[in-house]
Amino acid sequence: MASETVAITGIGLVTPIGVGKEDVWTGLLAGKSGFAPVQSFDTSRYNVSVGAEVRGFEPAASLRRLDPSRVGRASQLAIAGAWLALADAGLSLDTLDKDRAAVAMGTTSGEPREVERYNDLLLGNALGELGAEFSERYPCHRIAAQVAEDLGFSGPTMMLPTACAAGNYAIAHACDLLLAGRADVALAGGADAFSRITYTGFAKLGAIAPDLCRPFDKGRQGMIPGEGAGILVLERMSEARKRGARIYAQVAGYGLSCDAHHMTAAHPEGLGPARAMERALRASGLTPEDIDYVSAHGTGTPTNDKLETLAVQRVFGAKPKVPVTSIKSMLGHTMGAASAIEAAVCALAIIDGAIPPTMNFREADPDCDLDCVPNEARQTRVDVAMNNAYAFGGNNASVILRRAS
Repeated sequence: MASETVAITGIGLVTPIGVGKEDVWTGLLAGKSGFAPVQSFDTSRYNVSVGAEVRGFEPAASLRRLDPSRVGRASQLAIAGAWLALADAGLSLDTLDKDRAAVAMGTTSGEPREVERYNDLLLGNALGELGAEFSERYPCHRIAAQVAEDLGFSGPTMMLPTACAAGNYAIAHACDLLLAGRADVALAGGADAFSRITYTGFAKLGAIAPDLCRPFDKGRQGMIPGEGAGILVLERMSEARKRGARIYAQVAGYGLSCDAHHMTAAHPEGLGPARAMERALRASGLTPEDIDYVSAHGTGTPTNDKLETLAVQRVFGAKPKVPVTSIKSMLGHTMGAASAIEAAVCALAIIDGAIPPTMNFREADPDCDLDCVPNEARQTRVDVAMNNAYAFGGNNASVILRRAS
């Protein structure tokens, strides 16, 4: 199985700008924004009020086996994405060997709304109203388990809480399962729900922009917290071809690293992200010159964008020619779902021949000397795309996708 590769055959997206790959992809190419005043809680005590929430989501329309009232919001979003991905891949539960069907999910916060509910009841001296469902909804591993339960998958199931790089980590783990012969099909991705906990944390750090996320712009002021889910169907290439599946791209390789530097601050020389990119290139047998598009972590914070540029320059040279864009300028930071959604976007860029723009760009920053495809999508052939994700704790993950040959 050494020469075997992994194919992406299905995509399921639930995002602040749309649900389903068609709506999301069309919206991204058009520069659609998911930013609006926060609706899910009162922000009057904050000095910021903008978020990227998934509006109008009805979990009852997406869950088929589980009771939505007993499932946390992140799990609801993940299950919706999983069903969309499975349908997009043209796979039927009637023909799948469910014992050989795996789930690999990533998250940043798990189900933080359950913690908020616990805290509200505690402060209101009403903890007796919590209910037994708390123990079913709160633990973060329940996201992956409930995806498997709603779809009936009984193969390997893994939760990877590696924060904002978790989607890429989940894809890497799923590829390992498939290539090791431990599963025949895998759902891989990430999910996170909008929450007061996350919003408060980033607000206290001064990391939330007052209006718009402006990655790589000189006047950038921060990120916009968001929520969503991104799920990919992965199969061994030989099996995907055998059943005549549509193949978006193949996973050429991945690279993981840890800064081993600080709990929240990235390495000041960008060493960890550079190592992840270099390892992904080695694993895929490619060179920097082979990369046609880089999907950046691109949070829009002053520090991240500067250090991410430094890392890209370490790998691609002082004047990188490769387009490097951030869809967080439209979706916001969907936390554990971010790199999974961005991996899906890389696959769509390959199959559709287009690169989504970095929106809200006004003024170039000498510290971010990149071709960020400002404000307008670019039609161009993309054969190889690199998806980068970095997280608190110094977790870094790069995944390379290439056109299926």
